[in-house]
Amino acid sequence: MTPQPTSQPPSQTSTTPISEQPLPLRTSREPGSEPNAPKRILVLGATSGIAEACVRLWAARGDSLYLVARNADKLAAVTADARTRGASRVDTAVANLDATAAHPELLAHAINSLGGLDIAFLALGVLGDQGEAERNFAAANPILHTNFTAPVSLLTWLANYTAQRHSGTLAVLSSVAGERGRKSNYVYGSSKAGLTAFVDGLRNRIDRDGVRVITIKPGPVKTAMTENMKGSAKFADVEVVASTLVKAIDKGTDVVYVPGIWRIIMAVIRLIPERIFKKLNL
Repeated sequence: MTPQPTSQPPSQTSTTPISEQPLPLRTSREPGSEPNAPKRILVLGATSGIAEACVRLWAARGDSLYLVARNADKLAAVTADARTRGASRVDTAVANLDATAAHPELLAHAINSLGGLDIAFLALGVLGDQGEAERNFAAANPILHTNFTAPVSLLTWLANYTAQRHSGTLAVLSSVAGERGRKSNYVYGSSKAGLTAFVDGLRNRIDRDGVRVITIKPGPVKTAMTENMKGSAKFADVEVVASTLVKAIDKGTDVVYVPGIWRIIMAVIRLIPERIFKKLNL
């Protein structure tokens, strides 16, 4: 599947299909050569609730954005809002990020469009149906693919690109659900546990090459994805979460729990002995 670029304002429109774009990567400026220049930010899964809120903040400070999502209508709305808020440039592609074979072309096109890359934010993910996944692997497999396999494919390409250039930040949305398997969401949680372990290892590999790799572990956040969950009214406000994440990404924090109290909560949960933990309804 070849991702298709969405329409741009006249000053930014490119009529050349992605499949015909030159794939050799180019960079319009050297890292750090223009400290006050807008950040060049690639957002993968740009219509997720947390990503949308981060995009609003990046746009308001005038950053340059390349947004990727599978739903064209939702992506168009996020794009229009980002332009209204003041993004210096917004380019987009409608793509199903589960299609890993299309990743190299998509990412090369995105970075060429941005003229380089300062931040890649991976926010793709699905909760899935735990009950169905327990009964049928056919229901579990898409959860594992979207939450683990697809991000690993994207990160492998992005890690090699940024490591070769000794610059950039890769920020990855995982979850506190990956800290310990629980009966209520262990399929989703295991996919996030795998992603967290991969990102940990990736950071260990390429931090020495000048690339920041950030693991983001939110607790429950009020978004469209969680609105039907029990207790969702008490979940963290997405705007507050996004503000925390944008600051952490700028700072280059290795691991971010948001809200911060989840660092303590999960530390306690990890310490519960298994003989007790297995009897709990969590």
